[in-house]
Amino acid sequence: MTRVKRGTIAHKRRKKVLRYAKGFKWTRKTKYRQAKEALLHAWTHSFSDRRKKKRVNRRLWQIKISAAAKENALSYSKLIHLLKKQNIDLDRKILSQIADQEPEVFKKIINSL
Repeated sequence: MTRVKRGTIAHKRRKKVLRYAKGFKWTRKTKYRQAKEALLHAWTHSFSDRRKKKRVNRRLWQIKISAAAKENALSYSKLIHLLKKQNIDLDRKILSQIADQEPEVFKKIINSL
């Protein structure tokens, strides 16, 4: 039988893990075992934080809308209620951008209610 040299697949796998761990601190970027452990945690956090990002952004939009509404003597909850009552379909992201960048337009929206 001919001789079979082993290890090419394992070497590829280890190199792939180290490639993913590029930019990590200390030995986590150079040592396979530490890199593998660090990636397990990093991928867990990245998965959950992709979902958390949506929550955080929505809260930020609500804060911006609330601040702009209070400048125009209206609370956030009353503003949202009036918008729904008038069938004005602006989501919170767009409303917060208008409130932040175009305060005159936001004032016109409030005056139209």
